[in-house]
Parts: sequence; structure tokens; C-alpha cells
Amino acid sequence: MKLAEALALRADAVRRVEQLRARIVGSARYQEGEEPAEDAAALLAESGEVLTELEALISRINRTNATVSTVGGLTLTEALARRDVLRMRHSVITAAADAAAGRDQRGMAVRQLRSELKMLSALSVAELRAQADRLARDIREVDVDIQRANWEADLMD
Repeated sequence: MKLAEALALRADAVRRVEQLRARIVGSARYQEGEEPAEDAAALLAESGEVLTELEALISRINRTNATVSTVGGLTLTEALARRDVLRMRHSVITAAADAAAGRDQRGMAVRQLRSELKMLSALSVAELRAQADRLARDIREVDVDIQRANWEADLMD
């Protein structure tokens, strides 16, 4: 099995656990004189089985991520950490650029009336936008390396 297939199975298992959790919660209590919609104990047992399978799958994925290298020479674990930090950097830089440009978190102009005090930017919006563009490119490149490795690497036992 390829790593990408295991990642899809992991996502399916996580969704399945969430669905089972919702069904368990909905069937855990019922009104006297009526029958519950589903057998909560059976659902709970099923969720335990899915979680056991999920744990084994996550362990195999993590072992694979720690040993498989990407095109850039990083292990998948290192590449994933790099991508996560690049995304955080991008978020900080774009938020700073928006604030320096006089935009709030929704992208709306902050100054409403001409009689309000004029606000000046403490940061260069153009430089921040250029930096954000470079970070976005770096994120895409790392992501492509990760995806390539996911489809090429065999899942470890």
C-alpha cells in the first residue's frame, strides 16, 4: 500500500469515528417506555475497533514519514514541519500586510470618516506582499514534494 492510500484511509477512519461518536451521543439516553434509535453499546464497541485500527495506521504512517526522504532531501516528517511553519509565517506576514494597509481581519478598510485621525503604516506593504508571495511559492514547492513522496513511498509495517 502506498503512503497516500494510507493517508486516505486515516482520513476515512477519523470521519467514521466522528460519525460513530455522534450516533453514540444520540443513542446514549432515551425516554422511558421507548426504544433507543440505535444500540449505543454496539456503536461504542465499533468505535473502539475503528480507533484500534486507526492507531495502528497512524503508527505505520509516522514510521514511514520518519524514514522516507523527499526530493529536497528532507524526511517527510521534516518536510511536514517545514510546510506547517511556512504556512504560519505566511499567515503572520499577510496579517501584518493587511494591518499595515489599513485593513481589518475581514479585509475592510479601518478608517471610516475623513475627520478621523490619519493612520500611518509602520511596515512596507509592498515588501510584505512580496515576502508573502515568496512564502506561498515555497509552501507550494514543499507541498508538491510531500505529495510526490506520498504517492511513491510504500507504507512501512
